[in-house]
Amino acid sequence: MNLNLTKPICFFDLETTGVNISKDRIVEISILKIHPNGTEESKTWLVNPEMPIPKEVTAIHGITDADVADKPTFKELAKEIFNMIKDSDLGGFNSNRFDIPLLAEEMLRAEVDFDMKNRLSIDVQTIFHKMEERTLSAAYKFYCDKNLEDAHSAEADTKATFEVLKAQIEKYDALENNSKFLAEFSSRKQFADFAGFITYNKKGEECFSFGKHKNKTVVDVLNNEPGYFGWLLNADFPLYTKKILTAIKLRSFNNKLE
Repeated sequence: MNLNLTKPICFFDLETTGVNISKDRIVEISILKIHPNGTEESKTWLVNPEMPIPKEVTAIHGITDADVADKPTFKELAKEIFNMIKDSDLGGFNSNRFDIPLLAEEMLRAEVDFDMKNRLSIDVQTIFHKMEERTLSAAYKFYCDKNLEDAHSAEADTKATFEVLKAQIEKYDALENNSKFLAEFSSRKQFADFAGFITYNKKGEECFSFGKHKNKTVVDVLNNEPGYFGWLLNADFPLYTKKILTAIKLRSFNNKLE
């Protein structure tokens, strides 16, 4: 079965130095690009994270400091990776909460202007959890009746994720075979940023989801407490969150001039 696509979709998986979106780095990335006509292309890169890989993390994915010592940094690979995904929607397993936010951080650190404005994102884990609530290995066994060999290998996990999505569409009549439906179905609470610091209220206005200004609109806070914006930019928030805050501030400023 081919996915019903109106534009390419890139399924991808990251192996990293840890799970802190702001501080951890990619050590392996695998991308499987599916075109609307069903053709596929794939690429996997080992990445020098420019920081030590903790032993407990190596124990999970098997990638050591020695494995990546002579590999290019993400900044050196960023344009090649971006060129592969720039015309595509994105898909993955837990990708909305981890892989996409971390990829965005790496892209912005590499000075590549990455955003999700014109992309859909399909999170196969969310579909799975809404339907069955299992892990990727269990999903692969449940939907595809196969054992996932080399789990936590980015390439194996990426291919398994793609196969699981196709099997999910075949299994559940409620799932429509198109990217827009699958992206909406696999989304959780809507956030303006990836990390969940900026959410939307019922009017569709951006609001803070944390701290002393929780549930207040970003525009009101920045207007009433200008120094808060400077604090946010200097604090330890993800780069993509800071990018969204800057865009909101500029939009508010331009609206005042009109």
